[in-house]
Amino acid sequence: MPVNRRRFRIEQAFVGDMPMPAATDGEAGPMHREIMNELRSIRAQMAAPSHDAAKVAGIDPAAAQQIAESQALLETYRAQIEQCEKLKVELDLIYDAINRTKREIAVLHGKSFDGNEMSKVTGELGAVVGGTEEATQQILEAAEAIDQAASALAKVNSPDQQKILSEEISERVVSIFEACNFQDLTGQRISKVMATMKFIENHITVMMDIWGGVDAIRAHAPPIIDEREGDAKLLNGPKLDGDAGHASQNDIDALFD
Repeated sequence: MPVNRRRFRIEQAFVGDMPMPAATDGEAGPMHREIMNELRSIRAQMAAPSHDAAKVAGIDPAAAQQIAESQALLETYRAQIEQCEKLKVELDLIYDAINRTKREIAVLHGKSFDGNEMSKVTGELGAVVGGTEEATQQILEAAEAIDQAASALAKVNSPDQQKILSEEISERVVSIFEACNFQDLTGQRISKVMATMKFIENHITVMMDIWGGVDAIRAHAPPIIDEREGDAKLLNGPKLDGDAGHASQNDIDALFD
């Protein structure tokens, strides 16, 4: 059953069920009526449908429409500002990545790719090639002289001639040992080149990390196309330990079995 609730005096006066209290003096009555009229106006505005709110509030419908459109436009501007702020963050990240990459390139250019450093690398590699050729030639000449001396030694019977040939063979052997010392110099020169290449590799790795790592760079790399033709396409050696795609000596021997 509904509960009969006692209505307060202000509610009875507000809905018109209770007469307005009389003024106690000449000013209180009109002021009280003005307050009550405002309260009724507020109640009417709260109870009125949304499409009539402008009329109840005494606002021109066209002005209310403009206000609504302005609010919608303001929300659009706010959304665009948020997107611009996000875009600025992304642009700042790209700007920072570009600056870091430029610094890495500057370091490479200053310490590895300038004329002096690359000339040293080229000079070291040229010295390796030249030293290897010279040592190889010296070893081959000594081996040929030993072979000739050994053949002559088998044909002479004179002790003096045998002694001379034996001494020549010994000298040629010493010459071979001396020529083999090229590998020590070659190792030192290659170590210098490898240090430079390692320096370059480290900075290139840093630059790849700046832009997302090796996998991100590999995704943009063009496919590798072998454009060699004829016999040049068949030259893939010498192979390194663990390289695949090369025929071993056993494979070659099996072809002749």
